[in-house]
Amino acid sequence: MARKKKAEDGGAGAPWLSTFADLMNLLLCFFVLLFASSTVDAEKYEEIVASMSSSFSIFSGGGSAIDEGRLISTGISQLNDLSDYYNTTGKSTEDSSSPSEEEQSEAMQELLEQNKAATQAIYDKVSDLAEQKKLDDYIELSIDTNYRFVKISLSGSILFDSGKADIKPEAVPIFSKVGDILQVYKDYHIELEGHTDNVPVNRNNTFKNNNWLSSARALNAATYLMNEKRLNPKTLSWTGRGEYDPVASNATPEGRAKNRRVEIKIYNNINN
Repeated sequence: MARKKKAEDGGAGAPWLSTFADLMNLLLCFFVLLFASSTVDAEKYEEIVASMSSSFSIFSGGGSAIDEGRLISTGISQLNDLSDYYNTTGKSTEDSSSPSEEEQSEAMQELLEQNKAATQAIYDKVSDLAEQKKLDDYIELSIDTNYRFVKISLSGSILFDSGKADIKPEAVPIFSKVGDILQVYKDYHIELEGHTDNVPVNRNNTFKNNNWLSSARALNAATYLMNEKRLNPKTLSWTGRGEYDPVASNATPEGRAKNRRVEIKIYNNINN
């Protein structure tokens, strides 16, 4: 009887596996040597991590992933010019140029202080000039709550007849003195506002309503300042507010008299 052939014992595998394993070992040694010989620029690495984190929302905590270790040198060479385009690819929160809330608050406070100082200086000067020219009985001075301007208020009954927009002849010397004060601030923005009470104008009046009347008064006052006091039209403006900005109640004659007025605002030059 023929003898059965024994099954072949399991060996180490096909001969090519040994060669492949040797090759893998050599490649591993090669990359270990590369890794060992390369160096990391920690500062550049932090920059690229911050850039990637800001642009793609990754590496949120990866700034120290490699720490003081090493990278393959072929990758390191690509970081050398990172600073050239870093500003356009995103920055970390710590390096952001946007001011913080505290910095914004400090800037606003500083601006307010500058406005306050500049406007207070205008008020003091105008007050002194008004006293010298004996205008205290004809004008009222005040400062804007936000310290943007000083306001000179003149009663409408002093400057104009009822329902009229022409400056009364007897009021011209008074308004001329006001113009002399404004000449000191001819390079500042000066705004004239006309105001009325809420009593409708007479039907036979030249003006349709109080808006037209207040606008005409402001324009005539501005025209006088431009023609007689040589104020610059580029820095001078005028508007009519009609009955819509009262300073007193229109229920009494005294209140209506206060509402009929011309206001002159001298703005400080901080924001102009």
